[in-house]
Amino acid sequence: DEESDPDFIALLTASTALAISNVPWAGPVAGVKIMKRKMSGEFVINPKNSEVAAGFELVTFVAGTTDKINMIELEGIEATESNAADAFAAGLVHITKLVDWQKKIVQEIGNAKVAVPLMEPHEEMKSKIHDFLSGKIEKAIYVKDKTEREQSVRALEAELVAFLTDAGADATNIEAAKHFFEEEIDAVVHKNVLDSGKRPDGRGLDEVRELYGEVGLLKRTHGSALFMRGNTQSLAITTLGPPSAEQLVETIEFSGKKRFLLHYNFPSYSVGETGPFRGPGRREIGHGALALKAVKHSIPTPGEFPYTIRVVSEVLSSNGSSSMATVCATTLSLMDAGVPIKKMVAGIAMGMMSDDAGNYKILTDIQGPEDHYGDMDFKVAGTREGITAVQMDVKINGLTPKILAEALEKARIARLHILGVMEKVLSKPRDHVSPYAPVILTVQIPPDKIGEVIGPGGKVINGIIRDTGALAIDIEEDGLVFVTADTKEKAEAALSEVKSIVKTYAVGDIVEGEVVKILEFGAIVQLGPRQDGMIHVSELKEGFVKKVEDVVKVGDFVRAKVVRADPDGRIGLSLKALG
Repeated sequence: DEESDPDFIALLTASTALAISNVPWAGPVAGVKIMKRKMSGEFVINPKNSEVAAGFELVTFVAGTTDKINMIELEGIEATESNAADAFAAGLVHITKLVDWQKKIVQEIGNAKVAVPLMEPHEEMKSKIHDFLSGKIEKAIYVKDKTEREQSVRALEAELVAFLTDAGADATNIEAAKHFFEEEIDAVVHKNVLDSGKRPDGRGLDEVRELYGEVGLLKRTHGSALFMRGNTQSLAITTLGPPSAEQLVETIEFSGKKRFLLHYNFPSYSVGETGPFRGPGRREIGHGALALKAVKHSIPTPGEFPYTIRVVSEVLSSNGSSSMATVCATTLSLMDAGVPIKKMVAGIAMGMMSDDAGNYKILTDIQGPEDHYGDMDFKVAGTREGITAVQMDVKINGLTPKILAEALEKARIARLHILGVMEKVLSKPRDHVSPYAPVILTVQIPPDKIGEVIGPGGKVINGIIRDTGALAIDIEEDGLVFVTADTKEKAEAALSEVKSIVKTYAVGDIVEGEVVKILEFGAIVQLGPRQDGMIHVSELKEGFVKKVEDVVKVGDFVRAKVVRADPDGRIGLSLKALG
């Protein structure tokens, strides 16, 4: 179905199948797609793809249970926080209906769930482990430096294993104890945040880590920028290419070209590990798509900036939210490359700690332990005016619309802070592209002249490229021509040849050109790279002319008047008509 995405029906089908099976599960769940129209402002549930293409302020897929949301994907064109929150709440109403519908099916044909025993230490060992770890987890976890924290946690786990081995625990119980060790850390991190607002690195709940930005690091590239948020670092490199470098994409849902590409690399060394790099994997594809979604509506149109644009984000170090660091680095890199983006875009990751009693606290700019042990990963990107992208997942049953609205507002405040720092690094796009970037010149020609420029089998256009040294000549269906070269001179030479091919002459026009050939009955004058005209001997001067060379010679530069312009392109010139 070209008008509908499969997300809605696929999630509903998978949820229903799990719900009626004997697999232990906390569902059912369901999801809906919601669009807020750009003009009318109304919400549309499960809009058709053609409706989305017609214009929107935001379009989001929201999933959840009866009263809570557990997953969000959103694309916005500077959507307000209040409109995003309203969209989530509207979606939850329909999600609840779909979940109730599944529950009725379960009542009729559902199977009893299987009880699956989990491997865990016996109560006496749990008590020993708890006593052994008492007071030690805080010392291991509450360290500002990421590397030191990881080392201290590994050291504490090794101490625990040694303690249990000495106590006579077997291999099975030791493996179970390692899982219990993680649960103990999780409990401590939750308790300290909920009871006293204490975070592992000592920051306040709403405090963003130290920020740093730099542009123009790599002089030979077209644009580059480094953005750092604490230990998380993204190096973004921008490359500009001709329109012919656009990516051709053909999928079930989309067929066409993409002129803005964003690739995200997450090598093992960014998290202190080693291993083969066999990308792109799930992470690289997903994070790259999220960052692209956040930035793409700030990219200028081809008419404003005709280049194909590719950005590669190299994550040099990661301690949480490298995708949002990629958004910031990409924005700065594009500006460094001279891309006239419409608005600066920044991103932030929000987290949350909660308990079974309903208490919760939202965390701004989560890092490693808060992401790993926390209950929410809520990434929000946007401009000063509004949201451009959201992605959220949770490790609990879900979030209420009230919590989501609060998280959106805190994310807005953090985003404005980050944008302020970025503006100090580079306040606006550079007014020129890199000298190493190709030069692109454009000209509009009549669509019915496209065939003449291309020539049979591409003979004419390839000849222009060969003769002038241009890199590429691309022609759109509407007659817009893009000439790309590595120097302005080469681009202008190729553009001149294109113009000469499509230039039309009318009787009475005054033209200039060089005499390139003498014939018995006249002279040939070159009017342009691929256009000439003939002066008949009778049009050289008043009176009888015995020899053409008596009036003009090869190499002479003459000024003449057009006296004949045939539909087939032949031009007749006259010197005597100028008087």
